[in-house]
Order: sequence, then structure tokens, then C-alpha cells
Amino acid sequence: MYSDKVLHEFRHPHNIGEMKKPDGLGKVGNPVCLPPGSMVHANDEFMEIDLLKVGNRVLGHDGHYNRIQKTISRNYNGETIRIKNKLGVTYLTPEHEVLAAKVPNRWKYRLAKGKKTLPTCWYHARELEKGDLVAYPVLMEETDRKFIEVPSEKKKWDFRSKEVPKKIPVDSDFLRLCGYYLAEGNLREKTTKVTLGLSFNSSETDLADDVEVIVKKLFGIEAKRTLIEKRKTLRVKMHNVFIVRLFKSLFGKGAANKKIPHWMMLLPPEKQKSLIYGLWKGDGYFNEKKAKAGYLTISYQLTEQIKTLLLRQRIIPSIYTENEKRSRGGVKRQKAYRIHIGERNSLERLANILNESFAIEKPIATDSWFNENHLFVPITHIGKLHYSGEVYNLEIENSKSYVTGSLAVHNCGDLIWVYIKVGKNKKGEEIIKDIKVKTFGCVAAIATSSKLTEMVKGMTLKEALKINKEKIAKQLDGLPPQKMHCSVLSMDGLRKAIEDYRNKKAKA
Repeated sequence: MYSDKVLHEFRHPHNIGEMKKPDGLGKVGNPVCLPPGSMVHANDEFMEIDLLKVGNRVLGHDGHYNRIQKTISRNYNGETIRIKNKLGVTYLTPEHEVLAAKVPNRWKYRLAKGKKTLPTCWYHARELEKGDLVAYPVLMEETDRKFIEVPSEKKKWDFRSKEVPKKIPVDSDFLRLCGYYLAEGNLREKTTKVTLGLSFNSSETDLADDVEVIVKKLFGIEAKRTLIEKRKTLRVKMHNVFIVRLFKSLFGKGAANKKIPHWMMLLPPEKQKSLIYGLWKGDGYFNEKKAKAGYLTISYQLTEQIKTLLLRQRIIPSIYTENEKRSRGGVKRQKAYRIHIGERNSLERLANILNESFAIEKPIATDSWFNENHLFVPITHIGKLHYSGEVYNLEIENSKSYVTGSLAVHNCGDLIWVYIKVGKNKKGEEIIKDIKVKTFGCVAAIATSSKLTEMVKGMTLKEALKINKEKIAKQLDGLPPQKMHCSVLSMDGLRKAIEDYRNKKAKA
């Protein structure tokens, strides 16, 4: 993508740094931000960007969690870009950089085979188009846990609660039970009626059998089964305060509030298959004939976490939101989130996890795929909207990036400070005696600002003002079309520095 000269200038930039008491200073650039309410992948849960604080850890484009060093907010009045793909929607300012691959309008890149050869780099949101590919990170951190402690404190006058083991293994049985609870479980905490219940379809006797075996094996208690024929429901209950406390502390209470604890999200992917099994058997479906599978929940946090679990299994999900509505009978239906699986390889992997048969033989056509660390998905829609109000950004250590529900974004835009000292040549003409730049941005931004300083040092102010983007690009053996604006930005910084110098001189 970049010439050798661009890369050399980027790796060995010239005249970098601040200048004390410059004669002129030009500040140009595009601070980048997201509107309030934008969801960011933090290590405990997906959180609104405006609620994140210094010290919180967020997922970066490298698949690892990194600490927030600084939070930024400002007023903004202008255009925002709406980028949609199968993972969700993100709104951001036009100069915000997104990890992506541009797809040329050539026959070679119409098929996935050709697209897989395209380089991935940071593109400004305004440069992206429908059909370009977004690189979304797979969570790479991994920490195993062998056992978990069970809360064992009793209330003073509690003589009924049966003791359970104080420590139980985090194995396939336990994780499967956790999946069943996340999908079908509820808690009751009234005195003398402390209960953890699971609700299955009346035909799902195999799942009820599995729960009873697991509960007996792990906790040493008997689960009770009740069939409600009118509702075609099979209820399995555990009357034990210690189990209720454990599951409440791990996953929360109420269908809309359920989420998976962070440590469980970091378990080895092979181990997490049991958790996915329990989740999917509880609230999901797998249809071999129609070659599709899906999962439905009213918990946003759980939706994003299941998406993360699936990506670790190299399963490609599509996320859909079903807004709150009333049925014809007047029953209010809460806002829900649907996870759809339709890609052939993904269905095969999910079938293996669920012990389902899947033997459909047909050509595999896909618009999305994984490399080692990322899922590549096409942009399905790009729109522009006007926004006025507060916007937010984060400064992140190490990765210098963070992840929304659908994009990996850089934590800064291209910002350039140009400092100049003005002297005179033998003819008495004003010249740029010294120049320094401080650049925050992509490869092209750093390379073009560095090259500009080399070109204009010693020039008269009039000559320096005649420098244009084509001359800078020529000195670097060219720039990709989508990066030509970087040369314009460095040029604008120089012009503002000269303008600042002349204004100071006029006032003196």
C-alpha cells in the first residue's frame, strides 16, 4: 500500500517535537469521537463510552484488554457517519479511524479469494464505502480456572438449608448447567422459598434429566421436576440457598439483567463449548433442513457476550434487534436481540458443539471469514447524519484502540502541530529558519508531515506557501488516493503557522 520512501519517513521521521517560543504555531487536525451511549467492549461488560473511566480496561484491535489512560469529551456540531455490518451499528465522527480493508472495484476482488489478499489498515470513517471489509477482533486472552468457591454463610436462624460442597469444579457439567440457567433460569428468594428454577419445553426431558444428574453430582442434592401440561412446560427446581446465592452472584437476576462473569469469558475456547451448549439448548434452535440456527434473548449484555464466545469458536453471527412492541392480543413484548447463524462453516462448527447432525452438501459461498485474530465482515450500509451535542473519546495504552459492537476504532485522529522559526536570507526575504512538527496519526500523516519539514526548511515564506499535496506525494513516490488528505493536513498546519507568525508581527 505504501512506497518504501513513505515507510522510511514513517520509521525515521525528521524534525519531530515541540519548539520553545516559536514565531508561528499551526494546529490542525480532526479530533475523533463517538456520541454518548455508544457501547464499548470493556472487560466487565459492554459499557456506554460516556460512563467509562480512567483505569477501566477495554478490548483493543489486538484482541487484548488495555487500560484507559484518559477520557475526552467535547462539544460537536456536524456530520456523523453511521456504519452498519452484520455485527451491529456504530456512529462516529468522519475522521475516526476504523480497522478495515478497502475493496477495489475490480473483478479480482469480487470473490472472497481475492478480497483475502487485501491489506488491512486504519481508514477514516468517511473513506469507507458499502462493501468494504471491517476487521473485528477475536478475544485472544485466555485464563483457565479449575474450581469455584460456593458462598457458605448461613443466616443465624437458618437450620433448614442443606450444606453443599464449598468448592466445585469448573468443568463441562458445571458450565452446561450455567448455560441452562442463563437461558432458562430464574431465582426466588422469599424466606422459606429460596429456589432456583429452570423451565424447559415439556418435550425436553433429556435436558431436565441432564440438570438433575449435574445437580446431584456437583451439589449432592435432589432437583425436583414438575410438568405443567397446559403450558407444555417442564420445571426443574433446586431448593437450596447456597446454589441460589452462587448463581445470582455469577449471572445476576432477571432475564434482562443476565450476563456472564468476566473470568468465564476468558476460559479456554474448548472449555466454553459446554457453556454454549447449555445456552443454545435452552434458548436457541438449530434447523438442519433450512441450514440456519438462532438464539433469542432480552439481555443486551448476554447478546454481546454470546457473540464474543461464538467468535472464539470461529462461528460468524449476525445480530438483529427486535424493538419493543405489542402483539394483537395486547401483550407487551420486550425489546429483544436475535443472533442468527447461516454461514456454512459456522453451522458445521455449531452443530459439532450441539451434537447435531449437519450433512447438507452444497457449495460454500461466504462474504465473511476469519484470519488468525480477526473476523472480516462487509459493510452493508453507510449513512450520514447531522449531530449536535457532546461527543466522547478514549486514550488507550498499548493497542491505542478500542472496540464497539461492530468496529475496531483507533483512539485518535490525525492531529498535527507545526512550529516555525522565521529568519531572513541574504536578500532580506523572510525564510523558514527552523521547523518542527508533532504528529498524532497514521503512517501517511507522520510521513507527509516529516517530509514537508525537509522540503520547506530554508525556503522563503512565499515559496513555502506554494507547496501543494502533489509535490509532497511526489517526494514520497506517491500516496494511496485515500491518504492524500494527510498531505493536505500537514500543508494546512504549515499555512496556519505562517498565518500565526504574520498576525503576531502585525500586532507587534
